[in-house]
Amino acid sequence: MAPEILAQLAPTGVLRAGINMSNFLLVTGRRPNGEPDGVSPGMARAIADKLGVPVHYVPYPRPGELADAAGTGAWDIGLIGAEPQRAEKIHFTAAYAEIEATYMVPPGSAIMSLEQVDRPGIRIAVAARAAYDLWLERNIKHATLVRAEGLDGAMELYLRDGLDVLAGLRPRLLTDVEKQPGACILEGKFTAVQQAIGTARANTAAAAFLAEFVEEAKRSGLVADLIAKHQVRGLSVAPLA
Repeated sequence: MAPEILAQLAPTGVLRAGINMSNFLLVTGRRPNGEPDGVSPGMARAIADKLGVPVHYVPYPRPGELADAAGTGAWDIGLIGAEPQRAEKIHFTAAYAEIEATYMVPPGSAIMSLEQVDRPGIRIAVAARAAYDLWLERNIKHATLVRAEGLDGAMELYLRDGLDVLAGLRPRLLTDVEKQPGACILEGKFTAVQQAIGTARANTAAAAFLAEFVEEAKRSGLVADLIAKHQVRGLSVAPLA
């Protein structure tokens, strides 16, 4: 392994991996020693193995907090949804996995398609600073985004205040729809959250190494194997870059 790559990715002798604990598709539980387990911790562990160093997980309750810590030395790699706003501080690989984001509407809603959501007067509940919230912020022109902390908070806000739409990841909405009899999940997706691996923008050698690692992980079946091992529904291997 090139000394420059090791110096950028494991300056302390271990690979410190920032993990978004709120993504229930990528973190599906904990190992007996308390470490996070799932697809993204598995990817981090595979990178550490390739580097020949131990892995140390740095958990964050929400993705925005992980992104805020970019460049502070708190983590060496961050496993998080790739978004242009985050890319100002983080050098991302291509996606290794994708998750569809769509909308749920309450019983009796006149909204029948994705195209009918972005209209004046429509209020959309969304988890603040999730990758799909950043997409909505850039793309919603007429409806109003109403933000809450985390996925549970968005669902609670949507139900409590009788909002018109709940934005979310399709696998989570499949659970949420059961809590509101007669509610409906709209067909299609407004975006697909690109789950990627990032490092500080200054780490150019590390970024090239990570980009190559992710493409090989998709080609070799590593990503597919991790998805199958953790029995994750709603997560798919991203196309090759």
